Amino acid sequence: MAKILVTGASGGIGAAISRVLAARGITVVLHYSKGQEAAEATRQTLNGQGHSILQADLTDPSAIGRLWQEASAGEPVDAVVNNAGIFPNHAPLSTEFEDWKAAWQKTLTTNLLGPAYLSHFAARAMAGQGGGRIVNISSRGAYRGEPTAPAYAASKAGLNAMSQSLAKALAPKGVYVFVVAPGWVATERVAKSVKDPAVLADQPLGRVATPEEVAEVVSFCALDAPASLTGAILDVNGASYLRS
Repeated sequence: MAKILVTGASGGIGAAISRVLAARGITVVLHYSKGQEAAEATRQTLNGQGHSILQADLTDPSAIGRLWQEASAGEPVDAVVNNAGIFPNHAPLSTEFEDWKAAWQKTLTTNLLGPAYLSHFAARAMAGQGGGRIVNISSRGAYRGEPTAPAYAASKAGLNAMSQSLAKALAPKGVYVFVVAPGWVATERVAKSVKDPAVLADQPLGRVATPEEVAEVVSFCALDAPASLTGAILDVNGASYLRS
């Protein structure tokens, strides 16, 4: 039975990913930063046995190392889903410099350096065990920009580039790297925003993606995607932003 570590798994997209993976017989390690009760509540909803929750501050490199050691204890980790991320608003013309600086530092540390550090531990372990998979959750914001949260867009663009670099470096060792890039997703955190007429006007489907739809694509990458898809960035935005 495979074991997969999902970061930011206490709710939203991470919880949906955990449920989809568990329904396929995977043992899930659910990471959380602060929401222990929510993480445990999510764990209780998962099919099967053996799922666990682990806490780590992904802005702390030593905590990330500890997270990997605890997650990989016993059975090895077969795949990692770097889902945890933050989206602080810091519009350039209305944000004072100290707040601007803090937003950039925290966003890049959480959204880019955290996945980079965890991927380092995962890549080395997976290369030694004959292969594995890393799935990074990006955003359409990496391409279209985020005018009220430029650090978020920059962090996701960096995540895309990092993922493609890792895909090239790790393919010879059987470690495959994929990126899933959603647009708006109907999570509890943005429940009001996704009903905004201005948001819906940008959605050819007439609605935004569900967490389960994103989770299905992540599950495909973590379990089913052919090796030749390594390095791919898969858009899950209902044609709200198209690139070619």
